[in-house]
Amino acid sequence: MKDLRICRQANGRVWARAVLALVLIGGAALGKVGTAHATPTISGSPASTVAAGSTYSFTPNAQDPNGHTLSFFVANRPSWLSLNSSTGTLSGTPTAAQVGRYPDLVMAVYAGGQSAILPAFSITVTSGSGGGSTPTVKISGSPASSVSAGSSYSFQPSATDSAGRTVSFSVQNKPSWSNFSISTGLLSGTPSSSQTGTYSNIVISASDGQASSALAPFSITVNGQSSGTGSATLSWVPPSTNTNGSTLTNFGGVRLYYGTSSSNLNHMVQIAGSGTTTYTISGLAAGTWYFGATAYNTAGIESAMSQVDNKSVL
Repeated sequence: MKDLRICRQANGRVWARAVLALVLIGGAALGKVGTAHATPTISGSPASTVAAGSTYSFTPNAQDPNGHTLSFFVANRPSWLSLNSSTGTLSGTPTAAQVGRYPDLVMAVYAGGQSAILPAFSITVTSGSGGGSTPTVKISGSPASSVSAGSSYSFQPSATDSAGRTVSFSVQNKPSWSNFSISTGLLSGTPSSSQTGTYSNIVISASDGQASSALAPFSITVNGQSSGTGSATLSWVPPSTNTNGSTLTNFGGVRLYYGTSSSNLNHMVQIAGSGTTTYTISGLAAGTWYFGATAYNTAGIESAMSQVDNKSVL
């Protein structure tokens, strides 16, 4: 009964019952052969903290003098930790939703019907700001710089958080004709002919409540509608590959640029998605008009301009 008392004192409420049963089984096995075996040993100092989004890992030092195979078990193990029962390695990466203290973990090793136990320990998952790593937020995207009055404008940035937290968005100097989503960062709207002009110093930011990041300030110029009666119909084939030859999996849409100079395509129409492959630009005044197009992905990254073509409007 000496072994049973030691197990109860070392392990507490949850662990005591499991160890009690195993020690009783081990004692019965030893009684049959009538031989006393040396017990296995286990040692080590598990880390007591880990930052959300970072990896926790602990492997104990364990051996059995009799050369028996070692087997490990952990009581009160958090759901974000996994255990290798052969090596004793305890590892896992907690998320921001799992911040908190996890007490009374107890690790035991078994070999030849005998056991050894590490003292109970706790692991605290920190939010990251006071732990071993600082969470980072990254935001990216390339917003279009112009739109024609009466045409729709849309830009949605992409953001990631190293700690796995939910990211929210904010905007400064939002154009009056636009709407903004704090959950997705989508800036969209259709300016009217009375809202022409340049809207400057627009800044979109992303934050997880502790860390934040912002796009460089940008401007959107709303160009007036042409007063002519001419039109030009443009058609295109949506791209299927990136410039490096890899498959394009996040196609966002096409931006059609046009103007009366090949070096100044100062009007733009954005066509989202791949469902539309033809668009008619109307209201063109008499003269020569130049047209080009770019493709963009859902992260807002825009391709280089296509070949510029032209049409004479009578």
